Amino acid sequence: MASSYNICLDIGGTKVLGVIFDEKKNVAYRLKKKTKEGGDSSENVEQVIISVVEEMLKESGIKKSQVNAIAAGAPGVINQSTGVVLFSPNLPWRDYDIRKPLEKKFGVPFFIGNDVNVGVLGEYKYGAAKGYHNVVGFFVGTGMGGGLILDDKLYTGHQFKGAEYGHMILDPEGPLCGCGQRGCLEAFSSKQGMSAYVRQQVSRGRKSMMADAIEGSAFKSKFLKKALAAGDSVATEAVDRACHYLAVATGNMINTFSPDVVVYGGGVIEACGETFLEKILSEVDRYCMPSIRSTVELKNAALGDDSVIYGALSMIEDK
Repeated sequence: MASSYNICLDIGGTKVLGVIFDEKKNVAYRLKKKTKEGGDSSENVEQVIISVVEEMLKESGIKKSQVNAIAAGAPGVINQSTGVVLFSPNLPWRDYDIRKPLEKKFGVPFFIGNDVNVGVLGEYKYGAAKGYHNVVGFFVGTGMGGGLILDDKLYTGHQFKGAEYGHMILDPEGPLCGCGQRGCLEAFSSKQGMSAYVRQQVSRGRKSMMADAIEGSAFKSKFLKKALAAGDSVATEAVDRACHYLAVATGNMINTFSPDVVVYGGGVIEACGETFLEKILSEVDRYCMPSIRSTVELKNAALGDDSVIYGALSMIEDK
């Protein structure tokens, strides 16, 4: 009998990460490709995804007939049951049926969900939240993503639009967020939010190692790690502010859901997780009820860059 492989993808605004798992859930092959090469149309992103899958099959020597299913996480509001991407902030997709062309091309089932939902699912099945039943996940990257597991089920809300608590408003007079609102968690605590703070301080004439890193866009996490290690005061303030609002948001989520565990993931946490967790833990008790707080653990994600990949594997298994 031919062995069966699963292909899992993490589709981002700038890259597609692909992994082939064998039947024992070991990584048989891995590939990362930039998405920007193909320009900005939906079909181009689709072409990059197809080329990643084709290249992985070719390089690994695995035949199309040996593939069981393909699954992916991508940014945006995605109807998990139909495979239609309703809206994606960093990709040129609107009401776009990504499932049909991929199933036609490879002849196997294709599943897709919001990347942070899928990432939290990965941590729940294989990572830091394994064995817990109610999980709140904050993914700190360029933006701020949320994912919820309630009573062992991924909670996606009406029409798969739920768990967008990166846009929980913590100060209506606060900084402008990319969503058009003011004072969202994302506006304070994401890479965009921290970059905006550093930019503001530098424009006032303060010196920071981060000055070049935040020009034009959000910094890369490794620059933040370096600046913190060097004791850069502007970078430290940006992180203190980010962690303060993450602590407030965490307190709100603890009071609302009484989860077993709160997990922090994403690129920023991967680079500076210890610092973030320490600062959040030092403050969070002020913002939630002691009786609820006493039964919640706070921890960093365990799967690093692969949270979404393992969540995609979990989607295949659930189906």
